Amino acid sequence: MTQAARARTAEAAPAADSHDDTRTAMSGATLRRAFLDHVFYTQGKLPGLASPNDLYQALAHTVRDRLVQRWISTAETYLGHPSRTVAYLSAEFLVGPHLGNNLVNLGIFDEVRETMAELGLDLDELLAQELEPGLGNGGLGRLAACFMDSLATLQIPALGYGIRYEYGIFQQSIVDGQQIELTDTWLRHGNPWEIQRSEWAVEVKLGGHTEHYTDDRGHYRVRWVPAKTVVGVPFDSPILGYRVNTVNTLRLWRAEATEAFDFGVFNRGDYLGAVNKKVTSENLTKVLYPNDETEQGKELRLEQQYFFVSCSLQDMLRLLDAHGIPVTRFHEKFAVQLNDTHPAIGIAELMRLLVDEHSLTWDDAWHITRQAFAYTNHTLLPEALETWPLPLFARTLPRHLEIIYEINSRFLNEVRIRYFGDESRLSRLSLIDEHGARSVRMAHLACVGSHTINGVAELHSRLMREDVLKDFHELYPDRFTSVTNGVTPRRWIALSNPRLSRLICESIGDGWIQDLEQLRGLEPHAEDASFRERWRAARRENKVDLARLIRDTTGVTVDPDSMFDVMVKRIHEYKRQHLAVLHIVALYHRIKSDAHADIAPRTFLFAGKAAPGYHYAKLMIRLITSVGEVINRDPQVRDRLKVVFLPNFNVTYGQRVYPAADLSEQISLAGKEASGTGNMKFAMNGAITIGTMDGANIELREAIGAENFFPFGLSASEVYALKASGYRPADYYESHSELRAVIDLLSQGFFSRGDPTVFQPIFGNLLHHDPYMLLADFASYVLCQNDVTAAFSDQPRWDRMSVLSSARSGRFSSDRAIREYCERIWRVQPVPVPLLHRAAMSTAGTRRNGEAGASGGM
Repeated sequence: MTQAARARTAEAAPAADSHDDTRTAMSGATLRRAFLDHVFYTQGKLPGLASPNDLYQALAHTVRDRLVQRWISTAETYLGHPSRTVAYLSAEFLVGPHLGNNLVNLGIFDEVRETMAELGLDLDELLAQELEPGLGNGGLGRLAACFMDSLATLQIPALGYGIRYEYGIFQQSIVDGQQIELTDTWLRHGNPWEIQRSEWAVEVKLGGHTEHYTDDRGHYRVRWVPAKTVVGVPFDSPILGYRVNTVNTLRLWRAEATEAFDFGVFNRGDYLGAVNKKVTSENLTKVLYPNDETEQGKELRLEQQYFFVSCSLQDMLRLLDAHGIPVTRFHEKFAVQLNDTHPAIGIAELMRLLVDEHSLTWDDAWHITRQAFAYTNHTLLPEALETWPLPLFARTLPRHLEIIYEINSRFLNEVRIRYFGDESRLSRLSLIDEHGARSVRMAHLACVGSHTINGVAELHSRLMREDVLKDFHELYPDRFTSVTNGVTPRRWIALSNPRLSRLICESIGDGWIQDLEQLRGLEPHAEDASFRERWRAARRENKVDLARLIRDTTGVTVDPDSMFDVMVKRIHEYKRQHLAVLHIVALYHRIKSDAHADIAPRTFLFAGKAAPGYHYAKLMIRLITSVGEVINRDPQVRDRLKVVFLPNFNVTYGQRVYPAADLSEQISLAGKEASGTGNMKFAMNGAITIGTMDGANIELREAIGAENFFPFGLSASEVYALKASGYRPADYYESHSELRAVIDLLSQGFFSRGDPTVFQPIFGNLLHHDPYMLLADFASYVLCQNDVTAAFSDQPRWDRMSVLSSARSGRFSSDRAIREYCERIWRVQPVPVPLLHRAAMSTAGTRRNGEAGASGGM
């Protein structure tokens, strides 16, 4: 904070209390007064002595006040409306920073910027103070966050349920070219957006054994005697829709001990033992995705998943009770969506709660459960379909294993009748995998216990029906559907790309922010040379900003006029970052062999995290950085090629990268990527896609036009056929001279300081196994990249493609995806929310155990 800014903020004294109806008004004067009040009363500072974090916190609370008014109005409205509520269960919610998104959704971004400027403050500097909640690993968590934004924008009653990880996805540092994982302490300055709801805490059992008995009415019953019990405490964050009054709830659970401190143990001198229960209980929600290479890691992951699901289902039952709704109507009031298999244990848990705790018959409980749950499958990789070793499952959740056995027994009886004598089908469909070490198949549990199963792109859904879940599709064909993923245009264009947003609004109005299909109005402008020039200028300014971030973060200087060729996503073999590296080395080899080779300047930007235990993926990062180290310091090449690895990629960095990309790399092996959402963010912001016919790339190409997309590589059917005929990667190495030169250069240690052993695991795997068929796709990829170079050199053509890529991306809004879920899966309707002032609000929430404060969709 500058001296002048301190002087200007110090002039204003805390304001006196305002009338209820004007306290949360949106005028500049009211915002200014509220901000200064929070500096003084919330942060306890004189304005002139406030730190940057104090000022951010004050502004966050100023904005939160306006959300809370709408939050309570939403809950009050839902209390009086017989609406069905979406309960979205996800182990990840990668929401990103809240402040900027809430300013956009409230429609006061410019007003707040002006108000801060009047006080001598820079809004961008305040936005930069917010620590991003790293509560997700990538696409899964980001999708969940987009869906919550769209649910609120479409005014759909909804609750998001997840885990409040104390330490989120690790902070990634690159040291000597290798990934180093550092602790993500996102809560170190507190979280101004959440409200702790300790009064709604629930208990969760773990371990122990079961006791079977007959109750006093002669009914067979089961009692679970746990080895330990933990407490789940909810923390609520408001999720505001765009230009509506709807504020839904994201409810995240933190684990606590039933007794945090044992006074007797402490007095006996065992000071560590006195807090042992607290430490072990809180471990449950300490870290996102603990490494599961060890047995202890696997157990912790299973406990995490069960913990948040049990908390959430108990919370839904509490809400029913508070509203006087019988438990037998659970499925009428809640549409419970499983975001992948992580929450699939919820099917067994709801059965336990209904049968053991609420004394329903098995048949009644099973009818309720199957009508309540729906399952989204997010993977075609068999190894990503969760299974749990039977001994681990029995030790951790003994009652649930009994319930799963019973579900399986009844289900297999159904299969026996349907497919008489087909024992192999029974084995394939069973919830218990009997091959080798026995295990519980969570995807199978999700399929049996859900009324609808959906894939997330047309190709993915087809392959899911024909391959991964083929037997279930044959048994229950009517349960399967497809809903292609989408992303929210609020964060991924309006907030992250203000320059392009202003140009779009000037050209076609601002209706596209709520209805992305309105971007179609840009199509005629693609033929307008003056518009294309303004479009290119806006995007170049974004590239200048990104170049500055790259320099400040990595020390590498890049040319904004070079092609920004970008691949940012989780590091994984099937996503094939190493195929892009092979192309880079091919270009390097061409220049070194012929200094006059016609190669347009390119900046190759990579970013993404490798799972801590995924050593091959971490070696891929080292490969990228090692190639970059050589190329970036080679005087013959460095002005034509640059290779950058941007560390610690997250939502905040994504908001800088997507608007600045020229070329979007979506190069997974066909048939492996379920959907992808980065491809959508790039396209919306005007990047051109080079991609395989995989995931949502197929629909993206169809939407924006084949002439505006660079396709390459084998199709999914060709991949299957080639593997079936006996794929020999060494044949491609032998027959393609450029590929052979590239692999030889890498494998001989040229990019590893002469040590040929460093990358031997990668190139040995490629030559002898190549499970993701890089060598088969290399020639097609390189030829396609030559076409990219030619198109980029034709500036009018490239700019026209860029405009059309954005103009035709409307179907990839998460609003469209949520409408499809509402109509075809959840059967829910919008509930408009009027804005109520405090004086007009009833005491209904108090009468209903305080639910009006956070019912989040009832």
